[in-house]
Amino acid sequence: MDQFVHDPSEEHWGFTSWNDFFTRHFKDGERPVAAPDEDRIITSVCESTPYKISTGVQRRDEFWVKEQPYSLEDLLAHDSDVDEFVGGAVFQAFPSAANYYRWHSPVAGTVRRAVVQPGTYFSEADTEGKDATEPPEPQGYLAHTATRVIILIEADNPAIGLVAVVLVGMNEVSLCVIDPHVTPGRHQEKGEELGYFQYGGSTECVVFRPGVVECVALQAVPRADAAPVESRSHLATAIG
Repeated sequence: MDQFVHDPSEEHWGFTSWNDFFTRHFKDGERPVAAPDEDRIITSVCESTPYKISTGVQRRDEFWVKEQPYSLEDLLAHDSDVDEFVGGAVFQAFPSAANYYRWHSPVAGTVRRAVVQPGTYFSEADTEGKDATEPPEPQGYLAHTATRVIILIEADNPAIGLVAVVLVGMNEVSLCVIDPHVTPGRHQEKGEELGYFQYGGSTECVVFRPGVVECVALQAVPRADAAPVESRSHLATAIG
């Protein structure tokens, strides 16, 4: 808690509700932006544990039939710019209930769209079996079906171009809140806040156009013993 803004002398440390505590802020300096002046460095959107990296993603895939491949048309809710991402890459990660639940822009750029897409609650993928109850298991499926925020940002670096950030409320998490300042045409600095989840565990996807990512930071590689990637830390490096 020493990393977060709070007041131990106040009742409930100054938090007015569970959600006020859940969406608490880091103190200044706790999560500095990685390489703020280097536009090839893409930063982490959430404080979250790597789940999956997919490349060569398709416009349309039957994600409910086998495994959990990414179907861009469904993931991005039929967005008019979906074709820009066909053949590209998706990074997905999972913030647990103990993590920080605010989102930050992975690049400096201009907001093209920021929308809340209504979706399902407590839906499970058939491929996980009828007894599947653990939220992390069907994350790929839930990214296409659950309530989520979709934010498209045109990066200042033309080598990166359009980036899609998808913030997904898993299971009972229905409140995905876009900050009021995140509107079409507004310029976001790298690491600047985009919004937050309320109440519980969630998942996030960052979608890149084909040929954008040169390499992913070692800390962002999914593995059994992976630790959460700190918010606004190095996520990936762009080509050129």
